[in-house]
Amino acid sequence: QVQLVESGGGLVQAGGSLRLSCAASGRTFSSYAMGWFRQAPGKERESVTAINWSGTSTHYAGSVKGRFTISRDNAKNTMYLQMNSLKPEDTAVYYCAAGGYYSARLGLGSPDYWGQGTQVTVSS
Repeated sequence: QVQLVESGGGLVQAGGSLRLSCAASGRTFSSYAMGWFRQAPGKERESVTAINWSGTSTHYAGSVKGRFTISRDNAKNTMYLQMNSLKPEDTAVYYCAAGGYYSARLGLGSPDYWGQGTQVTVSS
């Protein structure tokens, strides 16, 4: 069993930066692929980015490629999302997820575990 807790969300102006963290409990953290998803009001949840268990492979949605960077520190049981050049359309609740299946082409599918989400609001 893995429990995930996100932090680092908040309000930022367009063009600004935020860093999200996802702290995981459980001794098997390093065996799971992980990812970040987001859900904006009135929209379906979408995949943002994902990373394999070792951190050697990553996947990004086209809308965030070049602006967002995913990373993980298995020694600290923590995953990060560095978000730069934020846009109003990045406003959403951001969720971290673990498990499921990972591919560099498609990202993370059918995660087994989800965090509670953290709000990111980008003002214009």
